[in-house]
Amino acid sequence: MSDQHTYILCIETATTTCSVSISNQDELLGLREAQEPNMHASALTVFIEDLIADCGITFASLSAVAVSKGPGSYTGLRIGVSVAKGLCYALDIPLISVNTLASMAQGFFSENADRLDKHSLLCPMIDARRMEVYVAMFDKQLRESDPTRALIVDEHSFDSWTAEGKHLLLFGTGADKLSELFKSRNDLQVVLGFQNSATHLVVPAWQKYQTSDFEDVAYFEPFYLKDFVATTPKKLL
Repeated sequence: MSDQHTYILCIETATTTCSVSISNQDELLGLREAQEPNMHASALTVFIEDLIADCGITFASLSAVAVSKGPGSYTGLRIGVSVAKGLCYALDIPLISVNTLASMAQGFFSENADRLDKHSLLCPMIDARRMEVYVAMFDKQLRESDPTRALIVDEHSFDSWTAEGKHLLLFGTGADKLSELFKSRNDLQVVLGFQNSATHLVVPAWQKYQTSDFEDVAYFEPFYLKDFVATTPKKLL
């Protein structure tokens, strides 16, 4: 890494996790996070202020703000995006958005790369309600194999993928509730306990910064994916 400082504040509030990190380019400098329902409104700005101080920088030192854009909790996304936009307005710096499921795949890959092979598909999931989830699929190169969608899960939801020899790894708040449903399957695995984190935004945020892939701060809105349509996974043509 060069001596150039590019400090990026990352905000993750799409689930019950309230998480913020600061990186210099793609190097993590600090993290503040907690998992507790309904804490985003009271904790987010406190976490940011404390982290800025602990990292020994100032708000004026920030080069950009990255935010997990959704899908996920309506309230959590609204709070996270509002704070991110407010900082970008005040500091006159770019806003970067990262699909929440894509950042989850990045985080899972960074922690589990050695367990993946050419047959692996990463399936990050965010709990919606009952048996509904927000889901996408990524291969081990983190290329999108199936786009972000809302899905009502049953025991046959992923049969078209496993029939072709794919081994699915399901993780996230949406996957945790499916362990009983898929407990007898060998062709897919529910990995329990995965938590969203702002650390998962560090690499994709830096990649977007390098290509100036920024959002229009005035018009950017979270990706709520709130118009629910029940579907089954379909492979890209």
